[in-house]
Amino acid sequence: MLDIYELLKTYGTYIYTRDPIGDLMLMEDEIRELYKANVLDSKDYQMALLLIRQETTKLRMKENNQS
Repeated sequence: MLDIYELLKTYGTYIYTRDPIGDLMLMEDEIRELYKANVLDSKDYQMALLLIRQETTKLRMKENNQS
């Protein structure tokens, strides 16, 4: 996930809301916007989305196990 944070920082986007799942949702939106603006190539876009979605799933499973 640090790679995605670093990628977004190179484009001037800093995300931190104290809500890890919220952060991931914002990161996904920003990655999508960068791709739409032709800043990211399709390979980087797909890999970033895959990593974000995997991390989101992992955090949601962890939340559900704690409930």
